[in-house]
Amino acid sequence: MKIKTKLTLGVGLLFLLIILLGVVGAKYINALKSDTENILVANYKTLEYTRNMLSALEETSPNVIDKFEVNLQKQEKNVTEIGEKETTQELRTYFNQYKTNKYTSSVLPFIRKDIFKIMEMNMQAIQRKVGLAKETANTATYWIAITATLCFLIAFTLLINLPSNIADPIKELTESIKQIADKKYSKRVHFESHNEFGDLAKSFNTMAQKLEEYNNSNLAKITMEKKRIETLINNMHDPVIGLDENLKVIFVNDEAIKVTGLKQQEFMGHSAQELAVRNDLVRLLIQDLMIAESSGGKEKTKPLKIYADGKESYFEKETLHISIVPTGEKSKILIGHVIILRNVTEYKELDFAKTNFIATVSHEFKTPISSIKMSLQLLDNGQIGKLNEEQKNLVESIKDDANRLLKITGELLNMTQVESGNIQLSIIPVDPKEIILYAISAIKTQAEQKQIKFEINYPDDLPKVQADSEKTTWVLTNLISNAIRYSYENSIIFISISTENKEVKFSVKDTGQGISPQYKDKIFDRYFRVPGTKKEGTGLGLSISKEFIEAQGGHIHIDSEFGAGSTFTVMLNSVT
Repeated sequence: MKIKTKLTLGVGLLFLLIILLGVVGAKYINALKSDTENILVANYKTLEYTRNMLSALEETSPNVIDKFEVNLQKQEKNVTEIGEKETTQELRTYFNQYKTNKYTSSVLPFIRKDIFKIMEMNMQAIQRKVGLAKETANTATYWIAITATLCFLIAFTLLINLPSNIADPIKELTESIKQIADKKYSKRVHFESHNEFGDLAKSFNTMAQKLEEYNNSNLAKITMEKKRIETLINNMHDPVIGLDENLKVIFVNDEAIKVTGLKQQEFMGHSAQELAVRNDLVRLLIQDLMIAESSGGKEKTKPLKIYADGKESYFEKETLHISIVPTGEKSKILIGHVIILRNVTEYKELDFAKTNFIATVSHEFKTPISSIKMSLQLLDNGQIGKLNEEQKNLVESIKDDANRLLKITGELLNMTQVESGNIQLSIIPVDPKEIILYAISAIKTQAEQKQIKFEINYPDDLPKVQADSEKTTWVLTNLISNAIRYSYENSIIFISISTENKEVKFSVKDTGQGISPQYKDKIFDRYFRVPGTKKEGTGLGLSISKEFIEAQGGHIHIDSEFGAGSTFTVMLNSVT
């Protein structure tokens, strides 16, 4: 609780209790005043009137009757007690008889008796009202005492706790400030309360921490650390360029100077944008810096071809965005970027060798596989003799293996085109209906074996597409073949062609098991196969399909719901 709130509540409560004490006291004082006035007005005056009437009866002066009459009239107006009215009326009756009978003394005893009776009534009333006044006084004393006790207890509690709550943190803070003044910067203040002192403690600790950091850092240490970092960076075999948050160069190693062809004095302290105007490589290195920053701090790009060490070399660029949390704060701030170029020339050369080897081996495989297929065809036709059932089964098995080898060889050859970047395309306007119908006819036998039917939908006025007919047909054949492979028997595969935003959309939808969500992003990766699948394949078909479609300026994606089948969509530019 805030100190201001505590003070407000404590003083406010005392203020309310004081007001309550005043209200209680005023209430009971007014009650006592009312009781006293009631005795004086109602009973004391009646005693005075009756005494005057008795005194008038004892006098012998001529104005006795008048004096008695005046006091009797006052008494008649001041009747306050039970039975007093009847007695007063009876007194009036006797007094009238006394005047009518010319002051006969026979009614005087009755007059005195009524006067004494009135006096006795009022005396008893006085005693009763005095008792009530005492009760009122006792009640007033009780409630005033309770209210005063509460005020005392609360005031005493505030007197004990409030000064210490305020003074103790101030005292501790004062001692800590003295220690800070004595350069003991490790001192910290720990107030667990969430009031102003807690905020003050946090600010004090932040100040002490920063002072401690400042005290522990000196120029010699900073210089040594700077030289150590510069030496480490210069001894790295990879080019390294450091930029601050404003893209100004703050360090660069010898390898980066050698690769870029600039001098160190041309780098240090200069803006990267300024250098990019004069150096193509620097411009290439920083052009995607903001894209790399938005992706989360580390961005790898495709290998860059740079002429270095007297030959063409390949470098893989990696951009690191450096952020820190300042002392005493919670949010990160960007303080700079580091661009690292990793030399991957050796790996790239090995990759080229692997690609060439796969291409050579795959090409050499095609001739013996074709001979095997021709021999199988001769055996199957029975031109060199009839085969029994067991031999026919062996021939069919060898034929399937030969077809699979031929398909793998074709995919490996396609992969070598993709990896070497030598995808040869012949992009011309093509009728999309011809592409899809040719792909279906090529795979028709495979569908008939599983009794799978095709449902084809497309409008009559489809525009032509800009595509390589051969490679696009290969992609669609591969997609339809996969749909057949993963669909259940006696099912339907839905194939459609439509237009969407100046593009032609090919869709192949199966009714198989579908793909789990965790594998959808990996389905186009090279050699990837969904874990647990028993279907044959190399894991290259979808990867090569993606490369072929993207090389034609299109794109391919998948929509799949596990247990409800998958839909592969190919988008190609239409002829406008």
